Amino acid sequence: MFIDQVNIHVRSGKGGDGMVHFRREKFVPLGGPDGGDGGRGGNLIFEVKATLNTLSAFRQNEKFAADDGKKWRRLPKTGRGGKDRIIPVPPGTVIYDAETGVLLGDLTTPGQQLLVCKGGRGGLGNQHYATSRNQAPRTAERGEPHEEKMIRLELKLIADIGIIGLPNAGKSTLLGALTNAKPKIGDYPFTTLEPNLGVANIDDDTTVVMADIPGLIEGAAEGAGLGP
Repeated sequence: MFIDQVNIHVRSGKGGDGMVHFRREKFVPLGGPDGGDGGRGGNLIFEVKATLNTLSAFRQNEKFAADDGKKWRRLPKTGRGGKDRIIPVPPGTVIYDAETGVLLGDLTTPGQQLLVCKGGRGGLGNQHYATSRNQAPRTAERGEPHEEKMIRLELKLIADIGIIGLPNAGKSTLLGALTNAKPKIGDYPFTTLEPNLGVANIDDDTTVVMADIPGLIEGAAEGAGLGP
């Protein structure tokens, strides 16, 4: 089993602000407050995707954010809610708070989801603050702020394909040819002292994890070569 690890910054969406607005319509006396409510901020969610088996996508993008909620001028409508950000991860991904080390979730089953940052609630418009003594309130509520965290993702990998053979048989060369891995290659036995991991892209959604295993010779279990 191999472990791949990456740190990323995640943020949910801020709630939209409530609005201060008053009805002003022709032939309608006594308009009154009708400021719209703000929309809910989007949640940030991790979801297991069965076709993934590496964290390589996170090495090119280290910041992820959900959409903020929007304002809306007047009731009965409210502001548009922010779209949730769903981040696909491979099965076997363990998620930690990078700053505290607290375990947030262990994602193993395809389709399983984990809410990491909850979107902020939208603020109330001035219509909600009207009373018999204050019939024209000029007060509205701001949307709740977003949540943000530094997250550590750890992936427990079991290689799909293991390349085994005698020392100096070309295992590392094969791994380098089929993947983007850069294993140490030399013209002497036991160049590979520990397993090297490489990822071969089959198509846009499917990858295969390959492992270059240190050379095996007869008697390894008794300590010959690199030993057990």
